[in-house]
Amino acid sequence: MEYLLLIYEDEKRFAQGFDSDEFNEYIAFGKTHANALRAGKALQPTRAATTVRVRNGKTALTDGPFAETKEQLGGFYLVEAKDLDEATAMAARIPGVRFGCVEVRPVMKFS
Repeated sequence: MEYLLLIYEDEKRFAQGFDSDEFNEYIAFGKTHANALRAGKALQPTRAATTVRVRNGKTALTDGPFAETKEQLGGFYLVEAKDLDEATAMAARIPGVRFGCVEVRPVMKFS
């Protein structure tokens, strides 16, 4: 089953760049879970986000994320895991989990 591991943390942590030791931890995470990883990306800061809404047939674009929060969606991994326990175990090894949280969601399958 596929799970999306959504990495939330305070993006202000990266205002001065990325910590090279933590970056190397992400590389190690990728190597450890290479067989399970289907995709993974870091996201640009929320100031680069655009939120799209359609109401009564009219499209409205708003700069920034849907809601202001202390932690922002900073990246994700799409993984293949046998069950939620395996997916949460992988999530617990993502380096950013020490500074924020990782939401684990099963991916909807449509036939």
